[in-house]
Amino acid sequence: MDADYQRPIVTVDLTLFTIANGRLCVALQRRENSPFAGEFALIGGYVHVDEDADALAAARRILRAKAGLSGVFLEQLMTFSGPKRDPRGWSASIAYYALAPEPVLAISSSLGIALTPVDAIGPLPFDHNEIVAQGARRLRTKGAYSSLPINLLPATFTMPQLREVYETVMGVKLNDSAFRRKIDELEIVEPVPGAFSKESARPAQLFRSRRAARQEFDRRI
Repeated sequence: MDADYQRPIVTVDLTLFTIANGRLCVALQRRENSPFAGEFALIGGYVHVDEDADALAAARRILRAKAGLSGVFLEQLMTFSGPKRDPRGWSASIAYYALAPEPVLAISSSLGIALTPVDAIGPLPFDHNEIVAQGARRLRTKGAYSSLPINLLPATFTMPQLREVYETVMGVKLNDSAFRRKIDELEIVEPVPGAFSKESARPAQLFRSRRAARQEFDRRI
């Protein structure tokens, strides 16, 4: 191999989404090293060629090491590359988006992670603003045609909570009766026998997802 061949920087960046206070948020973490040391950026890191079997393995390792998370929804978004996105040189970032319920992210607060509303993010290092925008667009698009938003909920949830998550992801208000009919027709959730929410004076039936993997619909929710 030519020793003079210039090798690109290869990293993985993660848009880790959750819903906090009724708003779609992304997890940001202060960078420890230069460039942009001390600034908030997406969770990310280098691909370790001696350790990572592929980019997905790198994403899972980074998510576990830097956010203390495993077993959450994770899917490749796209690759961002070029000579200007990183001051260190020509780089390629394989971006992923991940979804987790807010309670699951509680462990991450001690790791310097801050949940920031997607619509209120200031300037970020590198091209992370573009990565966040593309991740949010992917979530909203696929969320309207699939069970993807369920990954933002805990294991059990009420029907109003499910509707609110879809509304937050899609950015629209949904008719309650029509939403319930569609959910019943699509059979993506099932009631948990004998389980009711105690968050209000009137107990509400708790539901859970029928399938762990994302289910796509033949029409908009």
